Amino acid sequence: MNTAVRPDILGEPWVSRILPLTPSPAAPGADYAVLVHQREAASGRSTRAVLAIPGFVDYFFHTHHAQAWLDAGIEFYALDQRGQGRASQGLPRMEDIRDLTVREEDIRSALAVVREHGHTHVTLLGHSTGGLQTAIFANRPDHGVDAVVLNSPWLDINRPKPLTTLVTVLSRALSPIAPTVALSQLGYDYPRSLHVRYGGEWDFDTDWKVLGPFPARAGFLHAVRVLQAEVARGLAIDVPVLVCTSDRAGDPNHPTPDELASADCVLDPADTHRLAPNLGRDIEVRVFPGGRHDLCLSVRPVRDQYTEAVVAWSLAH
Repeated sequence: MNTAVRPDILGEPWVSRILPLTPSPAAPGADYAVLVHQREAASGRSTRAVLAIPGFVDYFFHTHHAQAWLDAGIEFYALDQRGQGRASQGLPRMEDIRDLTVREEDIRSALAVVREHGHTHVTLLGHSTGGLQTAIFANRPDHGVDAVVLNSPWLDINRPKPLTTLVTVLSRALSPIAPTVALSQLGYDYPRSLHVRYGGEWDFDTDWKVLGPFPARAGFLHAVRVLQAEVARGLAIDVPVLVCTSDRAGDPNHPTPDELASADCVLDPADTHRLAPNLGRDIEVRVFPGGRHDLCLSVRPVRDQYTEAVVAWSLAH
């Protein structure tokens, strides 16, 4: 597999490289990730870097957010993990991941490139499912990162307790025998509210960040619940962690236009606040009123406040 740097879909100066990975039954057919960065990243123009990990059915297109890190002297890298975004091409099913820890190899491979480029301080930035993965990865004794930022991390399921219990039981039972059975689905209201086609601000690839309902399969949901159970029991992350949330939840099933514009319509920030103390010993939580689920896709000035805060926090740690 060609691992050379090549032009990225975002255009210059963005480039990408394929990271070959070990095939695993936990990610059928998905044996590579894609690391995205600017062409000059290997030139040693900064000793500091951030590595961004996207959420479920997502990929890196947030160049406006990346530019703020670059302007602050922090090199920006983004990782499309196996089975998602740039690393889903040629697969029959995106996000068919039956054990999320298999993606720790993806993160380690990306971090190896980041370190080879001479960055001695690395912040790991995870959004939603990527935030859950980031927290678990940073709990490993050999994680190799210096600070962690979590953007609306998926620490619990935002559904009534009886339904959450049912999803947990069904996904555990079906995961070994029917991992591709859809138990739920990602709604379309939130991603559509972001896209220019429906009046939003962002023009992203709708094959990778879809605008229609997308299945949450039994294998994937079980993998999520396993990691969320680890968080519930308590982690011991040994580097500083900044947890960022909106100030309120919107209806995840039938959000109003106001909720889509100024609330988290995917997760409940209250769950994040409840579980954040479980992550480690140096945890800071910041709330951004009017924030969307992906805080860096919030309306201005909320996204500017979020971006300025996380960049400044990383520089201070």
